[in-house]
Amino acid sequence: MTSSPLRPWPVPSLTSSGDYTFDSSLLEQSIGGVLYSKQSTLPNLPVPTLSDTLRLLKSSVKAQCKNEQEWKDVNAKIDAFEQEGGKTLQRRLEKVNLLQIKAHKASSSASHRHHIGITSASHHDTACTTLTHNPHRSLQRALDNPDSSWLQLWWNTLGYLQVRDPVPVNVSYFFQFSDDPTASTGIQRAASLLTSTALFRKSVCSGTLPCETIGKSSTPLCSAAWKYMFNACRIPNTSEDTYKIHDPSLHSHVVVLRNGVYLSFPFVDSNSDPLPCSVMESLLSVCVDVSDNWESEMPNIGVMTANDRDEWAEDRREIIRVKGGKEGLEIIESAAILLCLDESSPVSYECSSNGFWHGGPKSGNRFFDKSIQLLVTENGKAGLLGEHSMMDGMPMVRYADYIAAKSYADVVAQHPLPRDYPNGMMPSTQVTHVFDESTSRALSASKTINDRVARATVAFNKLVGDQDLNVQSFRGYGSSFMKSMKFSPDAYVQMAIQLATYRLFSTCVGTYEASQVRVFKHGRTETTRSCSVPSRMWCEEMGLRRDGKDGDKNERAKRVQMLRSAAKQHVNYLKYAGKGLGVDRHMFGLSMLVDKREDAPSLFSDEAYKRAKTWRVSTSHLTHPKFDNWGWGEVVPDGVGVAYSIHPNRCVFNVTARKDTGYSQRLAHLLEEALVEMRQLLEKEMLGGGEGRSKL
Repeated sequence: MTSSPLRPWPVPSLTSSGDYTFDSSLLEQSIGGVLYSKQSTLPNLPVPTLSDTLRLLKSSVKAQCKNEQEWKDVNAKIDAFEQEGGKTLQRRLEKVNLLQIKAHKASSSASHRHHIGITSASHHDTACTTLTHNPHRSLQRALDNPDSSWLQLWWNTLGYLQVRDPVPVNVSYFFQFSDDPTASTGIQRAASLLTSTALFRKSVCSGTLPCETIGKSSTPLCSAAWKYMFNACRIPNTSEDTYKIHDPSLHSHVVVLRNGVYLSFPFVDSNSDPLPCSVMESLLSVCVDVSDNWESEMPNIGVMTANDRDEWAEDRREIIRVKGGKEGLEIIESAAILLCLDESSPVSYECSSNGFWHGGPKSGNRFFDKSIQLLVTENGKAGLLGEHSMMDGMPMVRYADYIAAKSYADVVAQHPLPRDYPNGMMPSTQVTHVFDESTSRALSASKTINDRVARATVAFNKLVGDQDLNVQSFRGYGSSFMKSMKFSPDAYVQMAIQLATYRLFSTCVGTYEASQVRVFKHGRTETTRSCSVPSRMWCEEMGLRRDGKDGDKNERAKRVQMLRSAAKQHVNYLKYAGKGLGVDRHMFGLSMLVDKREDAPSLFSDEAYKRAKTWRVSTSHLTHPKFDNWGWGEVVPDGVGVAYSIHPNRCVFNVTARKDTGYSQRLAHLLEEALVEMRQLLEKEMLGGGEGRSKL
């Protein structure tokens, strides 16, 4: 079968200001292929009716009110909002959506006539000016972004690119892959992952990767995010970052980072097909030898990428001032991916997860702005770290699924070294330093850079030192039992999280479960609010500690019925969220359309309303047979992050929190306690003749 090279882009690189619409118009037609073939057919993100949103809002807010008077007050404000200020904001948002629907229909009918060359540079200049100077809260800002989701530009900028917090802990997420028994060393594991990455990268960058679909009707999902996966990097700027994506046909290299030494080599041939796996191994062995014996001093610039974004922007400017600094950064930023070869040999879930999450204190082996960092330890543990700004987790899951599913032995067998392989492609001639010796010396001689590295190191060590991560690997049961009890496994586990966090905080709190809305053009996520009136009633009935009342038949039946009601409420909300009809993105859009000359509705400043959207519990569900664990950091200082997987006979929870709260370890225990208690409750009810009799 003949292999073809990647088609060049119309531009060598694109600096994105967070606007999917402009980036898509410039690149998707040029890339082509089945990956983007459904984009013009995708519906726009809907604007829910105000009454439906406020009905859902009431249940969530009421569940977290401290007393009846607080509920009466906020309920009155919600009703007033529906009759007064909310109507005006709703009309504005509906106007935005109507214009975008019209633009979408017009672009769809003309898409076959579109040619990428007609997109003028002035269009890009105008978009950048709009992003930089127009008030974010104005209606015009949204109207300037037709043929797209009414939400995406606000979300990409305000939710990510303008956020000044450090990327690690606050933005990045990690996956930990299951062990590969056929790979005995880290180099072997890394070589197989790189080979599979090259194959997957070509399918993405050529557009030949089939468009994702969901459901029995194979509903297509938006493919806009795929452009930000390979040869991509977040770029720090004062006040608002950008995302730079490079033409993959021009950049065939990966960057390998070990001991703070940056090395580069091409990992694909002229057709963008992977080099033989044995050649990858040899190249990686050279990288290890060179980095372990590199004597030139080099400041730990990677730690700067963990800085406050404004600080890192200034750090980067200082690096660029050094001769060779700009060129070195461009090599890193344009690389297909960054591969981090760690010297550690972790064994436990906690040790592995901490390393994959942030690298640990004093780590110089990360460059947190890269869209993908593959992580491989000395003993062959592997995972990845994803930068979240322009791409959510599900496309990354598909990539990770592809590379984790193939063992080292499989990859070696499928990609052997040809007999006629050219000597000129042998490792000693291919590995090069990203920062050569003279640049390394110049960086080391800069007092400004050394001072900045020292400050960044202190800040990073404090950032990760303040964090605590615990893994609850629950072996009692999993989705098989939950299904036998006629529960949605996700809803069941969400109720276990509700009970555990109720006992942790002694009250019900705002709980976020991420739901994707990529069935819509440029859709990203919506919030499923797990804390509801039924879940609160069930948690309060179960109590802050086990009370033994489930021995009473009537009490047991009551608790089981309340659990089923709470789980049903959660499933219903998930369905709303998946259709783009949740509360939070709608209310966010309405708040963005309050003119700066207007008084904001009193609802927006109400304490109960704000409490209900303060995510003290941030959760997400991902189950994969080749993933051991995954996770991210808590989203508020007094909160927890809970990533979970539900396997047939076990569940895994990755729990993060600030160390000074003590929440992580306590919640890991409380989750186990809740799951055990729930099973015993259901089994007693089943044996007692109550609802939920197993069919097994």
